This record gives sequence, C-alpha cells and structure tokens, in this order.
Amino acid sequence: MDTHPANSPIRHASATPLVRADPATRLLGAVALIGVAFITVTCVLVQFLRTDLNWITTSMSIYVTGPYGTWVRASFYAPAPGVAALGLGWYRALDRRARSMIPMLLFVAAAVALCILASFTADATRWPVTLHGKVHQWAAFATFLCITTAALLQSLRFRFDARWREQFIEATAIASVSVVYFWIYALSPIPRGLGEKAVIALVLAWLWRAAWWLLRGSMR
Repeated sequence: MDTHPANSPIRHASATPLVRADPATRLLGAVALIGVAFITVTCVLVQFLRTDLNWITTSMSIYVTGPYGTWVRASFYAPAPGVAALGLGWYRALDRRARSMIPMLLFVAAAVALCILASFTADATRWPVTLHGKVHQWAAFATFLCITTAALLQSLRFRFDARWREQFIEATAIASVSVVYFWIYALSPIPRGLGEKAVIALVLAWLWRAAWWLLRGSMR
C-alpha cells in the first residue's frame, strides 16, 4: 500500500478546496445587473421615441426634459445602487490577496456622483450657464472619471485570483478602451451626443459583464 503523504487522496482534496458561491455576492451582482438593464433599455428606446431630437448631436442629459423625461431621469438613478453594489461585491468575491479598497471606493464615489447628476438638470444650450447645469456637468465628469478608473483598477485585480483570472483579459480590454475613449471624448471635438453615448455604452458593457460574472459565481 502506498502510504506516501503526497499521494494521499485526503491531502490532494484539501489542496484544491471547492469554492462555494456566496449568496450575498451573487445578490449584489443581481442588483447591478437590474440597474444596467433598466438604463440600457430606457436610453435605447428614447433614441427612437424622441423623434424631435437628433441622436448624434444630443447628449442623454437633454432627454430628461420633454416626453419620457421622467423615465430617463429614473434610469440615471437606477444604476447607482448597482454600481456601489458591484464595488462591494467584487471586494467580497476576490481572494484576500487580490482585494483592493481603491476600486470599491471609486465605485461608491461614482454612484454618489451619478445621483447628483440625475438630480440636477443639464442646460439645454451652451449659454447661459446655470448653477444646476454646472453641477450636472461636473457630476457627469466625476461619474465617468470614477467609474472608468474603478473598472480598470478592478479588472487588473482579477489576475491575482486564480478563480477569476480567466476574466482578466476581457475585463481589462473593455475597461482600457473605456478609459482611453473617455479622455479622447473629453478633450476632442467629437459630437457631444454620439461621443457621450459611446462612452456610456462602453461603461455599461463593462458593468454588465462584471455584474453577470458576480451573479453566475466562480466556475472553479
């Protein structure tokens, strides 16, 4: 009989423990997924319903005024709990050595900024500039800055956890494109409507994938 400890089935089993899905973490993923779905469906639908607006030149913030404006404003609030939940969820889901407080705090900051953005109506024209329009503008910048940075930093942490390493390349690729394009949009004369919607689409794509991975749980 082979009694060498290296060949013991008990020792082999303990070396690769089964990973149990955390119900709380999966719930946080579900919250994020619902918020992403609500804003995505709403923002896509109003592009067709608001025939009075040019979707290429009109930013999403302008859709808050006029028909279906209440739904659009509600869709701005909808992802906020999910964004914060995503930060907490990934902090819980990752191995202790792969965790970082910075992405989680940035996700929470993005959620707060998103609520401020939704609460203050954007100016319909460049001039005159109102206080509520200025608050909305800076809140929008803070939201994009925090959420794109958080997504990239969070993606980079995946490579330190064997259970989530297979998501590292996809997550980092989407997050990197989001960060680069956000700054191109912010610093170049890209049409505000089309440029902003492209940034939103990239951010939502990352949030959707990250939320789905949390909801599904680690496959290892």
